[in-house]
Amino acid sequence: MSAGRKTVAAVDLGASSGRVMAARVGAGVVEMREAHRFENRPVRVGGTLHWDVLALYQGIVDGLRAAGQVDSVGIDSWAVDYGLLDADGALLGNPVHYRDARTEGVAEQVWKTVPAEALYAITGLQYAPFNTLYQLVAARETAALASARQAMLIPDLMGYWLTGVAGTELTNASTTQLLDASSRGWSTDLAARLGVDVGLFPPLRQPGSRIGDLLPAVLEATGLRGPVPVTAVASHDTASAVVAVPAGAGERFAYISTGTWSLAGLELERPVQTEAGRMANFTNEAGIDGTVRYLRNIMGLWLLQECVREWGAELPPLLAAAAELPALRSVIDAADPAFLLPDRMPERIRQACRTTGQPVPDTPPQITRCILDSLALAHRRAIQDAQRLADHPVDVVHIVGGGVHNTLLCQLTADACGLPVIAGPAEAAALGNVLVQARALGLVGDRAEMRALLAKTQSLMRYEPTGDRGAWDAAAGRLGS
Repeated sequence: MSAGRKTVAAVDLGASSGRVMAARVGAGVVEMREAHRFENRPVRVGGTLHWDVLALYQGIVDGLRAAGQVDSVGIDSWAVDYGLLDADGALLGNPVHYRDARTEGVAEQVWKTVPAEALYAITGLQYAPFNTLYQLVAARETAALASARQAMLIPDLMGYWLTGVAGTELTNASTTQLLDASSRGWSTDLAARLGVDVGLFPPLRQPGSRIGDLLPAVLEATGLRGPVPVTAVASHDTASAVVAVPAGAGERFAYISTGTWSLAGLELERPVQTEAGRMANFTNEAGIDGTVRYLRNIMGLWLLQECVREWGAELPPLLAAAAELPALRSVIDAADPAFLLPDRMPERIRQACRTTGQPVPDTPPQITRCILDSLALAHRRAIQDAQRLADHPVDVVHIVGGGVHNTLLCQLTADACGLPVIAGPAEAAALGNVLVQARALGLVGDRAEMRALLAKTQSLMRYEPTGDRGAWDAAAGRLGS
């Protein structure tokens, strides 16, 4: 590791907000501060839900100005969504939000041409109705797609606007369901069979590679002195979060990246593309250094966020009241697609309890407890299934991301899994972003060195399992899992 210290800017775009984090990195040091945070408000127009990417880009520019002089910039975001550009490089409308209903029923159409089991054998990707493949099939007859000359995933689009250089970063490309999980190249045969032009995507690039330098107009807008390189980080935010799991050398661990979604799984050296894995809805997504993120998507704290929004409530009192209620009175399947779309979340949760013959939670604390018990149960099931399907036992669970602040959820996860939980860091995606940039700058070495640096510098909390394991078994039985 180099003895010097440098400052990098980590742009971390989430589903509800974006932020630019400024981090000072060097020998034994990772010091990070939030330079700027900005809202990410989807916009519904003409019946379609869109991302306001121009507002996001302006937020990035404002954040870089607030960050001050930096030695590198990296961008991570959510997966699957993309922008279309015409022959002049102009954006053909705001990207469609993955929660838009346009992909309803599209997967079934795709499977008539390429059966689900064949699709999994090629891509290793779990079924999710909003995967990029299904979005592109849904858009096949649109004027925008007919006019498009390039398609860029969200962090690649932002990088293009900052540098003028087009590319497709690998970890995010692996979520499109257009990448061959074994070769890690585009599956051109699959795309051709489904009438998708995979050539719209710019060439693949690896995490840690240099995208280009900030354009003169960007330097002027931000007040930065050039050249300032933009580095391709693990641009899928979950991939960045997994970089920031502070596991010890040789530790057998599972991880849960918590936030709007819970992504629960293992870090493997090769994909697991068995039929049993497909039926269990496990995905094989690319990580850094040739690793595989073998995980299951769970609806996550989206369930609670939507309820809190509808109630207009404050979260801390809800969590305190929920902690006093009996455990496992009612549970729901937190991976059920019925909870994917926004609005009316409390009623949908109550209806799920009615349908399964369980007591119906009526008050906000009861619904909150139902959600947290259910998420812990979903975490348990995902980690148990991952160990079995990959033949990869674990001794500890690392929880990273915003959910580490939810101490009740962390304890319930330890109780449900029967394993110790190490919670932290909360800013995992941003820290993973920072560390890949730091490695590109020669400030840190391999993954083990990155993780040792985090274990030394970040605040972590350990939760030991408590309570009755049999109660969790019985609750799982109510959901047929």
